[in-house]
Amino acid sequence: MLRISLGLLLGVTLMSAGCGYSSHNYTNGNGMPTITQLMPSNAPANSGAFVLQVNGSGFGTDSLVYWGTTTRTTTYVSTSQVTANVTDADVMNPGTVQVYVHSGGANSNAMTFTIQ
Repeated sequence: MLRISLGLLLGVTLMSAGCGYSSHNYTNGNGMPTITQLMPSNAPANSGAFVLQVNGSGFGTDSLVYWGTTTRTTTYVSTSQVTANVTDADVMNPGTVQVYVHSGGANSNAMTFTIQ
C-alpha cells in the first residue's frame, strides 16, 4: 500500500512539474511574443513619468517590458496588451530607445520609442 501511494505521489508530482508555461504564453502560434504598437510612441524630453501601453500578441502573465536594456515594472493586461511604468529619468533627454517584451522564454521584436 505504501509503495503504491508513493508511486502515485511521484507520478502526480512529475506530471505537474512538466506542464511548463500556460497557454497564455503561446497564443500567436509560434511561441514568440510580437509588438504591433506602442502608445504613446513618443514623448517630449523632461515630460515626466507615464504608463506605456504595449499592444501585440503572445504576451503571458510572465511578460516583462524592456526599456532599452532594463526592465520596467510591467502589468499583464491580456495576451494582446501589457503596460509598463516609464520613469522621469527614462525620458529626461532627447533620443530613441528600443522597447521589447520578454514572455514565455522569448523576446519580441523591438519597436522604437522617440524622446523629442
